[in-house]
Amino acid sequence: MTDLTFSFRPVDPLRDAELLHSWITHPKAAFWMMQDAKLEDIERAYMEIAADQHQQALLGLRDGVPAFLVERYDPVHRELVGLYEPRPGDVGMHFLTPATDTPEHGFTKSVITAVMAHLFEDPAVERVVVEPDVRNKAVHALNAAVGFVAEREIQKPEKEALLSFCTREQFTKAVSA
Repeated sequence: MTDLTFSFRPVDPLRDAELLHSWITHPKAAFWMMQDAKLEDIERAYMEIAADQHQQALLGLRDGVPAFLVERYDPVHRELVGLYEPRPGDVGMHFLTPATDTPEHGFTKSVITAVMAHLFEDPAVERVVVEPDVRNKAVHALNAAVGFVAEREIQKPEKEALLSFCTREQFTKAVSA
């Protein structure tokens, strides 16, 4: 696959809710645990994120067209509070590539690579933290491909998660290999 170029823009909770609803409630997105969400639930969830100084939702664009979703959060204040010892420079991340009838080989790896590069563009970010469901083997493989190292399983209120970390150096080494 040729290198894909993506850009990012903040999610507009009202304008983007219908698109996000179609992505997040699709069976492929089962690990987002919002299968039964109504459009208003998606609007509300992303309005809450937009209003929260410790979270940010972004759409990844391919040629100006929404192609994936990224959520960035401060693990000191969201998602992982009390579940691990955060370090200065830690940032948490979720990403979702929507289901498609025409899968493109290597697309999701290109997405996670672009997401990680985007996060590391911020000089304050030293390490990315993720906590995918322990059953989500596909995302564990993608995470490993961009340098994540699994530390341990943790119990979150909504799931058993695999706490994993990727430093700037681990990412650079993984994607230049």
